[in-house]
Amino acid sequence: MPDEVRAAAVRTGIFFAFTLVALIFSSLASLAHAPKAMTSGLMITGVGVFAVVWGLLEIVISRQIAAQRRRGPGTDSPLSGSRPPRH
Repeated sequence: MPDEVRAAAVRTGIFFAFTLVALIFSSLASLAHAPKAMTSGLMITGVGVFAVVWGLLEIVISRQIAAQRRRGPGTDSPLSGSRPPRH
């Protein structure tokens, strides 16, 4: 796995962990009938979900860029087919 893909995956994992912590916090605040804490926890959870989706998109894009770099310039794309055309 290239470095930029690994870094994006680590960032996404950290965002996911913080989002889960915020969700647990807002759930416990809901059980404790603390509306201010629950509201702030839900807002942080919403921002965390956005960050996780952003991170997943970053992983997909960086994987595609790394695959293009591995193929190199002037080579055919994988969608062009595995056999050369007949003459």
